[in-house]
Amino acid sequence: MGLNKRELLGAGIAGLAGIGSAMAQTTATVTYGPQKPSVSHGMVKTTRLFQSPPGFVNALAVAPEGLWLGQQKLSGKAAQSYHLPDPADLREAAWLVDWNGKLLKTVMTNSRNTSGMAYGDGCVWMMANQEPQGVFQHDMSGKEISHRQIPLGLPGQDGGGSHGAQWRDGKLWIVANRPRLMLRVDPKTWTPEVAIPIYVTPDKPRWHDMTFDADGNIWMVTGNDSKSYKEGTPGLVKYDGKTGQVLMTYDFAPGSCDPHGLEFHNGSLISCDAGIHPGWPNYDSPSHGWIFKIEVV
Repeated sequence: MGLNKRELLGAGIAGLAGIGSAMAQTTATVTYGPQKPSVSHGMVKTTRLFQSPPGFVNALAVAPEGLWLGQQKLSGKAAQSYHLPDPADLREAAWLVDWNGKLLKTVMTNSRNTSGMAYGDGCVWMMANQEPQGVFQHDMSGKEISHRQIPLGLPGQDGGGSHGAQWRDGKLWIVANRPRLMLRVDPKTWTPEVAIPIYVTPDKPRWHDMTFDADGNIWMVTGNDSKSYKEGTPGLVKYDGKTGQVLMTYDFAPGSCDPHGLEFHNGSLISCDAGIHPGWPNYDSPSHGWIFKIEVV
């Protein structure tokens, strides 16, 4: 297992799609994957739907009954960096709400600093972005079914953090931060089957959640490094779900909500404004705590 990233992705994992040797570089200014010579660009706008329960909501997952919301708590050094008190209870909630925001169910999980989630196979899958890291699977009674690290971690290390997840056709997609990949993982064997490199540009080196639209295309939240809502320039990248090729990029219209989680429902992208953002003062976004839809202008 002492392979470097190029060897892991180019030779050691048969069946991973669309990676090649691009993972040899990891700086934020590099773009990845098979791309068109030029990528079309568009604009999106946001419309507020309803407010989340009290607390930071940094993850979404659509279910037949409504929408799951993943709670994010900050503790230890993370809490100190955001000037927040350590929570008395480190467990983090998965809230099921209807499409008017009415709370239907609460499942308490052992995830930490949740920054992504999925719903599938009768369970919530919470993406931890703080030690012990990994993916926490809980059933509807709150029982922890499994806690596993994101695949492709280095020997002796955890698999790193995640900024998103998606359940699709019986498989779990994970936004894997450390290798900068969208990974499709078999949830039973925990084998990585497909990997799509995350597309970044010098002006938008950050990424967050991903989702699939009705045509099978992948959408991902992106953004710039900034110190306030006023300086923030969030965006979206649209990928071909079969090839991983970037089809379009989008900017958010001025005054839009700050996107974190991402889902697709009833013809529209759905997102959440967590209320905290790396580098920003807490609650700097005027739409913090809101669930909203995203539409192409």
